[in-house]
Amino acid sequence: MNSDIISAIFFSCINKMPQETERCAIGIGNYVYIVKCDDIKYIIRCSEDNNAYDDTIYWLKKLSALDIPVPKVLFCGQYQKYSYLILNYIEGKDIGLVYRDLTEAEKREIAKEVIKIQRKVSRLPLENNNDEWSWVHFIDDMLERADKLIVQNGYFDSQKVKQLKEQKAFLEEYFADVKPVAYLDDISTKNLLIHHGRISGIIDIDWIGIGDDLTFIALTYVALLDMEYETDYVEYLLNERGCNASEMKAFCFYSLLFCVDFMGERGTQFGDKKIEVSEKIIKRFDQIYEMLWKKWCKQICKQ
Repeated sequence: MNSDIISAIFFSCINKMPQETERCAIGIGNYVYIVKCDDIKYIIRCSEDNNAYDDTIYWLKKLSALDIPVPKVLFCGQYQKYSYLILNYIEGKDIGLVYRDLTEAEKREIAKEVIKIQRKVSRLPLENNNDEWSWVHFIDDMLERADKLIVQNGYFDSQKVKQLKEQKAFLEEYFADVKPVAYLDDISTKNLLIHHGRISGIIDIDWIGIGDDLTFIALTYVALLDMEYETDYVEYLLNERGCNASEMKAFCFYSLLFCVDFMGERGTQFGDKKIEVSEKIIKRFDQIYEMLWKKWCKQICKQ
């Protein structure tokens, strides 16, 4: 994939050559470019998978109908071996990039708006849902993925995953009660665009999470810890959502779950990108895990 292919895709749809093309740093499973033409910006996403964006287009239409600020699909199709999607450009930066510049009031307002959006999403009807769906399967799949990658890459101790597998029993009834409810599962320090201190858009939606929306807050928590940022925004999210004692226990478990998931990704090759790993990163995640483990133990002691 290179800018010449992106230019050719753009020309085939709009019949004009772009003034500029710039590859975005985001996109593990996709090639993502910002294209400028006649001083208007567009987003072009490409994948080598056939029909890669069928689900993306489906969910963007559903979310747009709920008045959620997502990109509009302008063109989609196939060019040579690539599936492509052309979207309008939404002004703003990932919240993780502007986090330290946000005021406390802005973080509170963003948290309020995010929970409002999640409540809208939760009302989406889920098609093809069947009796075989189980939230426990999601937990088990996450643990198995982390275990496999940690062992494969060899940077972290896989005993941490074994610990979590054992602790899962404390939440057996809670997990069994989780219903198949839709939510945006990947708006953490990325994919949530902020412009002038407010939400301007939500991007990179290739699927919808189904289950416990607390996982997106736990993901945000671990992502902020990884960036060594303050986590007051997470407290605002939890407060806005509202959590009982069982849900707070689940939140602590999910935080550990995403911690080992992040550990597994470090050093892993995704397409043409390898997730950075270093002694400093390894030490940081080990410290994050120990901190989260202590919080989990305190939750267990409350039983």
